[in-house]
Amino acid sequence: MVLLPTDRMDSLFSPRCVWVNGPIIVGAGPSGLAVAACLREQGVPYVVLERADCIASLWVKRTYDRLKLHLPKQFCELPRMPFPEHYPEYPTRRQFIDYLEAYAAKFEIKPEFNSTVLSARYDETSGLWRVRTAVPGAGEMEYIGLWLVVATGENAESVVPDIPGLDSFAGEVTHVSDYKSGEAYRGKRVLVIGCGNSGMEVSLDLCDHGARPAMVVRDAVHVLPREVLGKSTFELAVLLMRWLPLWIVDKIMVLLAWLVLGNLDKIGLRRPAAGPLELKETHGRTPVLDYGALAHIRAGDIAVVPAVTRFTKNQVELADGRALNFDAVVLATGYRSNVPQWLQGNDFFNKDGYPKTAFPHGWKGQSSLYAVGFTRRGLSGASADAVRIAKDLGNAWREETKPTKRAGACHRRCISVVF
Repeated sequence: MVLLPTDRMDSLFSPRCVWVNGPIIVGAGPSGLAVAACLREQGVPYVVLERADCIASLWVKRTYDRLKLHLPKQFCELPRMPFPEHYPEYPTRRQFIDYLEAYAAKFEIKPEFNSTVLSARYDETSGLWRVRTAVPGAGEMEYIGLWLVVATGENAESVVPDIPGLDSFAGEVTHVSDYKSGEAYRGKRVLVIGCGNSGMEVSLDLCDHGARPAMVVRDAVHVLPREVLGKSTFELAVLLMRWLPLWIVDKIMVLLAWLVLGNLDKIGLRRPAAGPLELKETHGRTPVLDYGALAHIRAGDIAVVPAVTRFTKNQVELADGRALNFDAVVLATGYRSNVPQWLQGNDFFNKDGYPKTAFPHGWKGQSSLYAVGFTRRGLSGASADAVRIAKDLGNAWREETKPTKRAGACHRRCISVVF
């Protein structure tokens, strides 16, 4: 990229403006890193904008200590670089961060850190993307280029539910993004709101550290064993999907869960009518993979309670009429996309910040707009889209930079005369 001097800018440019010779990638998480690495293989220059001061800030700053990858490592590696052979089947949080840092070093990915994107819009007149950012202590900067890659992903912002009285609750209230360990809650009564993978794992961690957790289970939820006879349940489902329709695989998964885990209705965990894979496909709801929490629920170490109706200063009122005392609350209520907050004048994304076009076709929109990390299929889905995007951008880059193209397409490349 080239910083344009102020005295040589024409009307297209604003003060502190950068022309990017290649795509502008927003986000330096695993999705953004994967696209950048694949672009380097294609010989395409790029710039990566990241609001945090490090890569993969969700993993570095907003994950708890005991977290491990929920899926086997072969389903979580990024393109062109497998995990080290000595890594376990389910790498730890620290191991995954080390892997991402090694990945960025190998492919020489150097994001522009502390660059918060305020807005991104496509200029129809010039045929260019204009991305406005803010850098602490340095003011605003505008990046201009032909292509935009949205790689902020599904987990950009924490979701905090609107529960009556929550603000007035006297105890500590923490979102799971700020939770690190159950050690700080030893001996305390803790309400965990949310029963997904994070809610289950945080409840287990609290229990292991001598806290007394209760987990809110508001809706029906699929809980599957992480492994069956030493084989990953997810890997088994992927294998079966190659030969059988989804509805049959769902029935097999539910049957295996019943055989391994037993009847969960007795401990307050109802299964949805739709199968686990169907719910993942249609609503993005990931089934919970159990590796210890259920045993503690059965033993009474983790209580299961219904939805919260309201908080008072010292108590939590539940949907079944009970009012219970808790010392702290952990909101395991997930994350959401933040794309609608900054991407302007484009209808490729819906109001929830996901591409309107379903997988596997949601990686490319109009006006040279691309999206990676929004498949609701984890790191494997992001990696597949990163490869597609880089290949497509590689073709576009080579076409755009042909000598004959540059000589004839002055209306697109006229700003290059400042070089």
